[in-house]
Amino acid sequence: MPAKSKAQQKAAGAALSAKRGDTPKSKLKGASKQMADGMSEKQLEDFAKGSTKGKPEHAD
Repeated sequence: MPAKSKAQQKAAGAALSAKRGDTPKSKLKGASKQMADGMSEKQLEDFAKGSTKGKPEHAD
């Protein structure tokens, strides 16, 4: 399931980076921290991939 907004994509990308060990988990905040704890790497990949073109900055 792809993200519905640019903010969701950014959060998923940050969480994926932490999950892979590229970014320390201590740097995560808010939604990205919850995503890293509650989603698998595959789910985060699906959420983060895709174009941001035409997506709103924030979901309703």
